[in-house]
Amino acid sequence: MLKGHLDTIVLAALEPGPAHGYAVIEAIRARSGETFDLPEGTVYPALHRLEAAGLLASEWVVPPSGRKRRVYALTPAGHDALKARRSLWDRFAAGVSAVVGGRPWPA
Repeated sequence: MLKGHLDTIVLAALEPGPAHGYAVIEAIRARSGETFDLPEGTVYPALHRLEAAGLLASEWVVPPSGRKRRVYALTPAGHDALKARRSLWDRFAAGVSAVVGGRPWPA
């Protein structure tokens, strides 16, 4: 079910601010009430794909712990893409709820 929505989920997880890959995984897990427990092999390719598309930027940082990490952040284009994807998602989710959940289409 995540297919086609993973990139949007990753962008949304980075909206609060820059984070390294594992923190993105943890944010998704926490914000989804542990519904999504995504493996690194799913999230890291998405991070790289979004960076290649110009929606994320990254840099290597060395935190006080001393372990070098790549930190990702939304670019201005990433913020715009997230806004557009949210709008599409809202319409899609309402449509699915209307059909599958037997709920009327929102007025």
